[in-house]
Amino acid sequence: MIARTQEAYISTLLSYFPAVGIVGPRQVGKTTLVKHLVESFPKPSIYFDLESPNSFRQISTDPEWFLSQYQNQTIIIDEVQMLLPLFPVLRSLIDRHRVAARFILLGSASPDFLAQSSETLAGRIAYAELSPIHAQEVNSSHIDLKKHWFRGGYPDALLSPNDMIWQIWQQNFIKTYVERDLERLGMSSNPIVLFTLLKMLTSIQGSLLNYANLANSMQLDQRTIARYLNILEQAFIVRRLQPWFVNISKRLVKSPKFYFRDSGNFHFLADISDFQSLTHHLSVGNSWEGYVIEQICCRLNASVKPYFYRTVSGAEIDLVLVKGIEPLVSIEIKLSTATALTRGSTEAVNDLKTKHNFIITTEGGNYLYRPEWRVCSVLEIIEHLTTLNLIT
Repeated sequence: MIARTQEAYISTLLSYFPAVGIVGPRQVGKTTLVKHLVESFPKPSIYFDLESPNSFRQISTDPEWFLSQYQNQTIIIDEVQMLLPLFPVLRSLIDRHRVAARFILLGSASPDFLAQSSETLAGRIAYAELSPIHAQEVNSSHIDLKKHWFRGGYPDALLSPNDMIWQIWQQNFIKTYVERDLERLGMSSNPIVLFTLLKMLTSIQGSLLNYANLANSMQLDQRTIARYLNILEQAFIVRRLQPWFVNISKRLVKSPKFYFRDSGNFHFLADISDFQSLTHHLSVGNSWEGYVIEQICCRLNASVKPYFYRTVSGAEIDLVLVKGIEPLVSIEIKLSTATALTRGSTEAVNDLKTKHNFIITTEGGNYLYRPEWRVCSVLEIIEHLTTLNLIT
């Protein structure tokens, strides 16, 4: 098992909250992590997987009576999004017997989706998102970062013995999402249409999102495209990076930028079969940009929000980290080792007035390029952001 940095944070939540939700995409390692954690629990635990017909039947028939039998155990319920009417029952059970770590809920949908689709457990539950294995975890496990960039962070995909097995894993992963999971989240359409949409989205990796162009290409209306993208985001497949434009009196781009969250998903859907092919692919720059952004965004503290910045006159920053209404960090991402900054980057930093500015390259070096700019690798920027208390 690759050690996960979220382990300590989740343990802290379990020491206080009666319910802890651990959310993240399918196959990311949520169940493995929880089963590892409960080995150190002072009380016994019991596990139910709602994808198992037997577990689903046991819980759904009379959940209040059934779950009350285990009030002195930690009850782990996997794939909880499959039984959203369960949430009001959990609230009642918690209020009658409120102790820490009574329920651990694992889900393949975002907390926002779970909250909107069910009665709230506000004040009784804390959520933690488990992302695919990130760069720092990979480095601690002595896995090559180039391999991580190409294969992505899903444990079985990353650790597969060769690229052919990696491709088979990715094919089955995408097939499961398209044919089953996305439909459960409300994305009811022909699987061929959904797969075509995912393939088409690879062409806009790192680009501004134009709903009208996508709708025309797919022969769907814009509202349908927007709804599909909402669901893909709730399922942790894609990220829409919003532009920063508060309190800046300039003509700004206000469309979000689009990224696949896992680089391995992107490479598979873009028909990139190995790392050598990636280095010669037209999308290699956009792939690297998406990879770096995800390694940072998946670690940000809840009070820190990621954006990009772009004006119509050409001032642009790939990633801006904002706390409250104050931009703190500007990050430019470059595939090559060349660190030359454009005039647009300099203008953007003058607009944003960020105190910490970084250029991320594949090799890094952790050196000052200019008095206000530092060149870093992916791992080096994580260290700096940790020092600034911006990431966990």
